[in-house]
Amino acid sequence: MGMDAPRWRVLMSLHEDTYLSISEIAEFSAMRLNTTTKVVQRLIADGFVTTRVRPTDARATEVSLTAEGERMGALALAEVRDIFELAFRSVSNEEMDVLNTILEKVFSQLKRM
Repeated sequence: MGMDAPRWRVLMSLHEDTYLSISEIAEFSAMRLNTTTKVVQRLIADGFVTTRVRPTDARATEVSLTAEGERMGALALAEVRDIFELAFRSVSNEEMDVLNTILEKVFSQLKRM
């Protein structure tokens, strides 16, 4: 689809919430703030997102998907779901629970670093 992982992370963050600040997107997508800012700028140039000043806090810039961003995000999500299904086809629900528990521990450790 020609979409790199950072762009996908931002689109998926915005797929969950209509408006997010750049710092909220950075936290949600586990990217650094300056990286997120650059990705958002590329997505604006691509026509996938727009920005506005947060109505309740003029210090924050909010990002939202355009119609084209919604369309591209939906296509990317469908592709990822297909890949996920293929990759985890032979993994049981119990094994998936164990895997998620382990990954939560690892992520928690990384956040403390």
